[in-house]
Amino acid sequence: MCRSCAAPTGPNELSAGAGRPLPWLSRRGLLAGLGLGALTVGLSAGTSAAGEAGAGAAAEAAVAVAAARNGAWAGPAQGRFPAGGHYGAPRGGGSHAGQDVSNSTGTAVYAAAAGTVIRRSWGGGLPGRTGNGLVISHGGGQYTYYGHLSAYRVGLNATVSAGQRIADMGATGNVTGPHLHFETHTGALGTTVNPVSFLAARGVDLAGGWSRIDPGASGATVVVIQHLMNQRGYGLVVDGAYGSVSADAVKRFQRSKGLVADGQVGPATWPVLVYTLRQGGSGSQVRALQTALNRRSAGLVVDGGFGSVTTSAVRTYQSVNRLVVDGEAGPVTWRALTG
Repeated sequence: MCRSCAAPTGPNELSAGAGRPLPWLSRRGLLAGLGLGALTVGLSAGTSAAGEAGAGAAAEAAVAVAAARNGAWAGPAQGRFPAGGHYGAPRGGGSHAGQDVSNSTGTAVYAAAAGTVIRRSWGGGLPGRTGNGLVISHGGGQYTYYGHLSAYRVGLNATVSAGQRIADMGATGNVTGPHLHFETHTGALGTTVNPVSFLAARGVDLAGGWSRIDPGASGATVVVIQHLMNQRGYGLVVDGAYGSVSADAVKRFQRSKGLVADGQVGPATWPVLVYTLRQGGSGSQVRALQTALNRRSAGLVVDGGFGSVTTSAVRTYQSVNRLVVDGEAGPVTWRALTG
């Protein structure tokens, strides 16, 4: 895990661009001001007062962001949470500014959302961070940071999409082993919040669980859902928009499987919606797989045929994410792809 990667507690300054310094806030000010105190985990007892003071605001914030499970965000890496690598863990004079996700050097790292690469340097230009780092600006005052990378796969100022491969996991900088140090900043670059709860509110399980997609979502993951539903005979228009027609179809599917018919495609629905696929298969379920692989930078033609090229893409995806490399798209591979 990180030996450093701490948000400074002193009056440091950080600029998101030339001539635009942004002050660091105290942890108490961060949590209370953002109304996210009740959503953070693993913080020291010293932050409890801020959590209590912001409890009402936090509850309102939780409701507000719960509607954002819209497919716009993606899991940045596959791995495990190491002991002591959580947000808020003690780091010298500060606290751990992100969440560590451990895996082997070379494991793929993906953009958590669409945006622009604004930092590509040692520590991402952030105080207290070490190792090769990237910062992506997602607009609206939201940023993500990816640290300790072994290789960059995008350039500075590159425009990236959610789920696009941007780097490889590594152990550069002051670390005890290879991992991704992942941070979420909201309001301004330098204002960190708990990445686990931030992504959970947007339908992504940073620990690697199934995603949650709500009605009203749009994008590639919705296309995946529509293709899978069509394989089951629902005849949806594959337009990437999770509107009332698609939501009603999902609810009918959920009822047919004895699930809660809420229209959310999440941990209860995904496992019964996906198919285990292998070379030689064809149809809408293969189109769903090819779409999911393309979201992770595979570059396939979505033709519904599970031939040698798609098999190679599945094996490559499994290899760079340290999954069992068998070329078969089963539940474990699907969970990683759609997360």
